[in-house]
Amino acid sequence: MNNKLLLLSFLLLSLPLYAQFDTIYSNNEKLAVNVKEITEDAVKFTFPDEDIINTSYKNSINKIVFRSGRSQIFNESSSLNRLTSIKDFEKVTISNVESEVKGLFKLADIGAKAKGTTIYSSMEKVRNRAYAKMKIQAAMMGANVIYLAHQNTEGNKAGGYWQSGSTTETILTGVAYSNSLLDINDFKFKLNNSSTYNVIKEYKLGTSNMEYIQSDSKKKILIKDIVKENNGIFVIADLDKKETKFRVAYFNDSNFSLFYKDKSDANFLFEIEL
Repeated sequence: MNNKLLLLSFLLLSLPLYAQFDTIYSNNEKLAVNVKEITEDAVKFTFPDEDIINTSYKNSINKIVFRSGRSQIFNESSSLNRLTSIKDFEKVTISNVESEVKGLFKLADIGAKAKGTTIYSSMEKVRNRAYAKMKIQAAMMGANVIYLAHQNTEGNKAGGYWQSGSTTETILTGVAYSNSLLDINDFKFKLNNSSTYNVIKEYKLGTSNMEYIQSDSKKKILIKDIVKENNGIFVIADLDKKETKFRVAYFNDSNFSLFYKDKSDANFLFEIEL
């Protein structure tokens, strides 16, 4: 009974703090602030008892509840899809506008290339294959947004007496982003101080593959360390007795997925049972 009273007292004492300020609900935290200005792509605010103007881009904000009680929802963040596995790769958003990824968390540079099999190959189909491969790469590392920095498409070229023909080709380069970050403390809690786990699924996207290859696995993985860096959670672990640094791509109550790219630029994702 005493514990319930203490909890109720704490909640009642904390309510006036947020009632005195505007509250920004971002993808990863809740902030009590004084909102100063809302521009076309950002929100400017100060923290309590501070004069320094801070800026958060709308892509990273879900809503603001003003001290008056009025709420403002930001569609920029809510329009982005949440991914739960590599199988959601088609939900990855591709943007050609750099301002649309402001405020998002950069995960990695990515690229994709697709080439027709004959000089009669469809340019559109080849381009779509390159886009799909890029989305798969992003989904493998847990990203749900791609900023497409460069696209180059060349059509089919017929050969001549002195020159051989070439098929249509699309080359894409970009940056993978996420609008939210995984919580390292939540991940550690899910692991429950264990270190050895069973790998149940493997996914591979080779440099020449247009689709990922899925296979069952009976490998064991031994986790040695967990660190937070570069907008992500990374695991140092032994897989088949080889130490590798993996990025945590996904986790839930039943499994977690680890991603890494080898020296040949092949992408791998391991689904591991909790």
